[in-house]
Amino acid sequence: MAYLVLARKWRPQNFADLIGQEHVGQTLANAIRSGRIHHAFLFTGARGVGKTSAARILAKALNCEKGLSDQPCNECSSCTEITAGRNLDVLEIDGASNTGVDDIRALRENIRYLPSRSRFKIFIIDEVHMLSTNAFNALLKTLEEPPDHAKFIFATTEPHKIPITILSRCQRFDFRKIPLQRVTQLLRKISTAEKLQISDQSLALVARHGEGSMRDALSTLDQVIAFSGEQVNDDDVQALLGMVDRRLLLDTLDAILQRDSRRLLDIVRRVDQLGHALRQFTLELVELVRGLVICKVVAEPEELLDLVGDELKELQKLAETSSLEDLQRIVTLLMKAQAELAQSPFPLLTLEMVLVKVANLAPTQEIGRLIQHLESLEKRLAGGSGLSTASPPQPNKAPTGEPTPKKPEAPVATSTDNKDWQGLVEQVKQSRPILGTVLEHGRLLKFKPPLLEIGYPKGSGMLVQIQDQETCRELETLAEAYFHQKVTLKILTLVDEQQDAPPSLAETRQARETDRMRRLREDAMEHPALKSVLEIFDGEVRSITPTDKGFV
Repeated sequence: MAYLVLARKWRPQNFADLIGQEHVGQTLANAIRSGRIHHAFLFTGARGVGKTSAARILAKALNCEKGLSDQPCNECSSCTEITAGRNLDVLEIDGASNTGVDDIRALRENIRYLPSRSRFKIFIIDEVHMLSTNAFNALLKTLEEPPDHAKFIFATTEPHKIPITILSRCQRFDFRKIPLQRVTQLLRKISTAEKLQISDQSLALVARHGEGSMRDALSTLDQVIAFSGEQVNDDDVQALLGMVDRRLLLDTLDAILQRDSRRLLDIVRRVDQLGHALRQFTLELVELVRGLVICKVVAEPEELLDLVGDELKELQKLAETSSLEDLQRIVTLLMKAQAELAQSPFPLLTLEMVLVKVANLAPTQEIGRLIQHLESLEKRLAGGSGLSTASPPQPNKAPTGEPTPKKPEAPVATSTDNKDWQGLVEQVKQSRPILGTVLEHGRLLKFKPPLLEIGYPKGSGMLVQIQDQETCRELETLAEAYFHQKVTLKILTLVDEQQDAPPSLAETRQARETDRMRRLREDAMEHPALKSVLEIFDGEVRSITPTDKGFV
């Protein structure tokens, strides 16, 4: 007798056998018991989750010789023929190879005839989304007014490709991917029945390789049996499936969380020596970090994670030693690395550098302290107390290659009433802001009240403005009011910015502001809090804005 593969040998034979699709089985069973049976059904979902099996079970339930029942007997000739796929009244059509309008027209002709010996004539069309537009249009009329003896069951992995006119005439059932634990449980039951010696760890690898598809998992188990025989070794399963040892992945996570770069490099070397694909290793590592995140935020993570045995407990233990912010940064870097590995000329080096970088990320607790430092710094600046760093700043230290600028100072003479040049300028600016600004840009050449000599560069607009007689008289009047004595204002023209002329108040202020900003930038760049920010986020300082204009 020819060998029957496990996926066919253990195919579900009733609604209770539909693992992970209880919502479908219960709805169909209730419909049959109540007699409310629709004429067209649409089964959607991923490959290998039970769509075609459910269609055959529904066909047997409708045509069982022992009566219409939600529990087909699987013994009568009708049930056994449907199971074997040779019942004349149950036609299984491959939508991928019967896509044309002529095929649907032939189907419509067939529908006209009553079933040969069953209650219903049932048409199961697999991959129905492959039908052409004309074929769908030809099928539409039949779905609108089907004969009483006809039932349609459509199956597809891509329901979005089916016209809405067809969808609206069908009862839709969405089949879910089967949870890893359910797949593993069934694989254990089948392994025991087949007298197969295999560990839970290997069964978990086989189930995980199926990616939620029971058919794919059973096909993988067939492959494992063909490779190992009835005594299955864990290492053989890992080598056959090209999957990374879960112990190796968990050790990698532990080394990352312990910030052990040397251990990580040893693990990468082992991964390379074992011949594992580096992208696959990184992908599975990302999945485990996702598991850590779920363990941090969900009280019962087993409902969301495809983990079996002690693996979940170990992952929960690792989650206790990490923070959510750390895990989010780690998964971001690993996902970026997984994409870069595909194009990197040095994939091993790329993975090593990424893991070392991940292991040396500054802990998120330091970011909290950093925020406190920055807030404290802002308060101190607002209070004029200046910056406080771990090492005292050196205000006169100039950047490498730049001479320390000297702070030019205008000569300040004081009258008997302690009235000086800067006081005069401020007084004028209060009453006449524009004239005060002009005066501020002048260079004080002589300050011996009642004589004031002020110089302006040749050709400057302010020289022309202050040489105006009316403006000059107005300034003298304001100066007399300030010094309480007669004042003579003498305006001179500076040729080629005379070297011995002292700077104006505006130039002095600008020089002081420039020197202040230079020192402020130096102090800020040396601050450990800012250094931590730049290191963590790989950033750069584009500008520095003082929070207190009085800081010098």
